[in-house]
Amino acid sequence: MSLRPNPPCLNPQTPPPPQSELDNIRRYDVKAIANYYRRRPWKVLGRALEVLWSFGFFLTCLLWDQWTHQVEYYKRQRAEDLRELLTKLGPTFIKVGQALSTRPDLVRRDFLEELIKLQDQLPPFDNDLAFQLMEEQLGMKVDEAYREISAHPVAAASLGQVYRAMLFSGEEVAVKVQRPNLRPRLSLDLYLMRLGAEKFGRFLPLNLGHDLTLIVDEFGIKLFEEIDYLNEGRNAEKFAENFHGDAEVKVPCIYWQYSNQKVLTLEWIQGFKLTDIDKIRAAGLDPSNIIKIGVTSGLRQLLEHGFFHADPHPGNLFATLDGRMAYIDFGMMDQLEPGTKETIASSIVQLINKDYLALTEDFIALGFLAPNTDITPIIPALENVFGSAIGQSVQDFNFKTITDDFSELMYDYPFRVPAKFALIIRSLVTQEGLALSLDPNFKIVEVAYPYVARRLLTGESPQLRRQLIDVLFKNGKFQWQRLENMLSIARSDTKFDLLPTAQLGLQFLFSEEGLYLRRQILLALTEDDRLHTDEVQRIWGLVKDDFRPQELVNVAWNAVREFSLAGVSTILPQR
Repeated sequence: MSLRPNPPCLNPQTPPPPQSELDNIRRYDVKAIANYYRRRPWKVLGRALEVLWSFGFFLTCLLWDQWTHQVEYYKRQRAEDLRELLTKLGPTFIKVGQALSTRPDLVRRDFLEELIKLQDQLPPFDNDLAFQLMEEQLGMKVDEAYREISAHPVAAASLGQVYRAMLFSGEEVAVKVQRPNLRPRLSLDLYLMRLGAEKFGRFLPLNLGHDLTLIVDEFGIKLFEEIDYLNEGRNAEKFAENFHGDAEVKVPCIYWQYSNQKVLTLEWIQGFKLTDIDKIRAAGLDPSNIIKIGVTSGLRQLLEHGFFHADPHPGNLFATLDGRMAYIDFGMMDQLEPGTKETIASSIVQLINKDYLALTEDFIALGFLAPNTDITPIIPALENVFGSAIGQSVQDFNFKTITDDFSELMYDYPFRVPAKFALIIRSLVTQEGLALSLDPNFKIVEVAYPYVARRLLTGESPQLRRQLIDVLFKNGKFQWQRLENMLSIARSDTKFDLLPTAQLGLQFLFSEEGLYLRRQILLALTEDDRLHTDEVQRIWGLVKDDFRPQELVNVAWNAVREFSLAGVSTILPQR
């Protein structure tokens, strides 16, 4: 994929001066926000009464329905009431509703259907205000920036709305404009939420593993990142760089000359929302292929780049006319550390291999369990939960089932969900839900596990090579069946090329780093006082069709010539 270059001006316009003290708070700052509102108690009290009155009236209606035995009759009306209530309370509560819309384990189905509408079916704000904000941010008239622009927004979201426009240079663009007075509104609501979490969080029947205020703070950090469109533009370009050359993923170009903190101009995406399955099929596109692209690109974000889209709801994902997956809205992103990526890959393999001791150790490494936790009672509990969820084969795996059962496990054992993983879990559950809407028979593991197997077998990094060794050796013994399973599953993906993998494997074996593995393989071939010729023959039977004699020689030669004679000599057994 080649990205269209930006226009000559690569820098955003100089932002206008801040209009209030809160406009100076660019990042979520608990102390600065608290200091501001402690000096303005009337604002806090007024907003608190508005929120309490709104929710109080709604809860009273729910209780009345129960007392009068009319819950079933009014359930559709109450779902609409909740959506309208959150919309009326504004952006912060809309974002809460959007987060809940991806949690069918927490929200009733009728409520869920209404909350999903909060993702992209919101009322727009006044056009005049939007155009005024564009001119303030860009430092020019709207008709000086855009040759054409739609008279009304084509979409409205919680934090802004979108216009379709055309630049004087001919490019068709989307213009995102932020809702007015957004930073003060978000700040006040976050202050109230944090105050409530601090005072009453301990009385709630929640097993979160940490203080509820930390969840509010993480929510606040992400919200403040989302309302900085310069940050979103930088995220989009970083995301595009990660997928540069990928023919299946599309990322819109950012036009910095017409962008600022509250206005973002980006390439218009021609395509269909992933929920428009009839339009996707009518365009001659294969929904199953779109699903596979979505899952694979999601895994690449987590396990290769570590930089992932944390808000992949239907309004942010499109199937393009040429069959690619297009991502938009890069306000909510997060970054994983390299070691975390490798441990996630390892935990997926441990789960499939049903190695619950190793899985528990991965949970400790990832922060789900404290380092000093007694894991003895946890191992059988994990086996009970994950064993039944996985079933007899990997094809029975369902990610939502896993997360639902794991949520129940958290109440009985000292698990906690690190804030970063709350975003990852939300992202994965949302992607699986989208995939199931396109194909009810979709199994995420049929795409995910071949990808993870390829990553481990390829072993591009020292961390991945260590994870591969940990997977293939258990209690000092080589796990022949695991290697056979990984090769078989990896080869089920037509994109998996065994030749480069074999070359990397040989290079690793010939290196000093591979000394341990060489010795272990020699032991594995002769362990239990016998040559494991049957296992070797089965594995060769899996891969022999991928090799022709000349190619095999070339692979071995290319691996050997990477090293000096001294380096190659290290493969010989030491006396």
